[in-house]
Amino acid sequence: MSDTILQVNNVTKRFGGVCALDQVSLELKKGEIHCLVGGNGSGKSTLIKIISGFYKPDGGSLVFDGVPRHRYNTMDAIAEGVQVIYQDMSVFPNLTVAENIAITHNKSLKKKLVNWKQVDRFAEEAFEKIGVRLPLHDLLEELSVADKQIVAIARAIMNEAKLLIMDEPTTALTRKEIDRLFQIVRNLQSKGVTILFVSHKLDEVFEIADRFTVIRNGHHIITDSAQNVNHEKMIEYISRRKLEGDQYLFEAKEDETPLFEVRNLSLKGAFENISFKVMPGEILGITGLLGSGRTELAMSLFGLYPNDGGEIFIKGKPVKIGSPQDALKHKIGYVPEDRLTEGLFLMQSIRDNIAIANIDNMKTAGGTVDEKRVDQNAEKWRESLSIKMGKMEDPISTLSGGNQQKVVLAKWLETSPDVLILNGPTVGVDIGAKYDLHAKIRELVANNSIAVIVISDDILEAIQNCNRILVVKKGRITDELSNKDLDEGKLLSILTAED
Repeated sequence: MSDTILQVNNVTKRFGGVCALDQVSLELKKGEIHCLVGGNGSGKSTLIKIISGFYKPDGGSLVFDGVPRHRYNTMDAIAEGVQVIYQDMSVFPNLTVAENIAITHNKSLKKKLVNWKQVDRFAEEAFEKIGVRLPLHDLLEELSVADKQIVAIARAIMNEAKLLIMDEPTTALTRKEIDRLFQIVRNLQSKGVTILFVSHKLDEVFEIADRFTVIRNGHHIITDSAQNVNHEKMIEYISRRKLEGDQYLFEAKEDETPLFEVRNLSLKGAFENISFKVMPGEILGITGLLGSGRTELAMSLFGLYPNDGGEIFIKGKPVKIGSPQDALKHKIGYVPEDRLTEGLFLMQSIRDNIAIANIDNMKTAGGTVDEKRVDQNAEKWRESLSIKMGKMEDPISTLSGGNQQKVVLAKWLETSPDVLILNGPTVGVDIGAKYDLHAKIRELVANNSIAVIVISDDILEAIQNCNRILVVKKGRITDELSNKDLDEGKLLSILTAED
């Protein structure tokens, strides 16, 4: 009997004139953890949807456990033991833990009445299989993202999963939650389940993968053991370029007025007595663990959560920022942590998303929008930020995550800010887009006309791109660090040390 559970042979998929996959092959062995790696728009999602039967390939073939499948849909995939956990996890927030796990099984029974004891037993059996237990009668909407992930895994296993595909499962998890998830994944592997783990976080790939496959621009680049490559080589495979790891260094001029300053800023229940200065040309980092207050601080600086104590100064003058409108008036820009729900108008065009924050300044004397100027400015940012797109009139939803993030950045650069607050600027973007964004941030401060504040839990991002780093714990600044002689291990130990 073959030790291969799935063989994808030279699969091709086109959408109109765009070739999403061009003769891509993938082999998954039984009981292995295989990472699928690639940049935004590389074809990872398309490949997953072909394996799960959602898309029909235009060419190539799939072989499950040695048996070719010529006609293949989602029900066929489920019958083969394929289960996919997407980023949204497809759970039902208004149902309990047990109901979510048993819902597919109950539907298959085709009974008019539900045996609730049987539902609980079914859920308990699922938790025994993955080695974790959650309260059966808690509503899903009351659970953390990590616990919702566990429920989705439990349901997949009870649907007799042989191949479990996990699409970016750690995006919203803390380090502790990631450790627990990896423990569950390894437990499933020990029971013979094959895991296809899709991730853009290279540290996780090296931690969890037996083997990996890189696809780039719809082409298969390499499949190899994770032990055979290092971080730098993996970046080359993904982005076709070597990335420099130099740190951003900055020296403030003597007696220069801070461009942005806060004194004893407080917000009840979130943070208190926050004070710091940011000089022209400086990139200040603010980092902390989930729940430290870093996100609330970022939103307060932009007026989304008006502070209830303290002072804010811009160019030495006190200002009141009680709303985003106040922030805009004082030339503060804000790139939010969640671009999809906070940063973009998904049904609108790329062009309109770039223009919206500055639309009031692009009107003619008659009060109408200067469409020619809107087009010119949008094209300027497309070129400046290397945004890969079709037409400016295309919906923003047609872009990859990295290019969407570039549009959010363009929207705020269009307002010519003096202070730019970047909250998780590279969350959910691939290594190539991350490099582009970091390079643009450095370019912005090069002439000392702007100050940038980067709020991030990406330790390496903070060290490489921020000349000073503030550590926030339980709503207070506990440390102020220079990036000189600072490495990931040292910063992580400071972040996780007990107060």
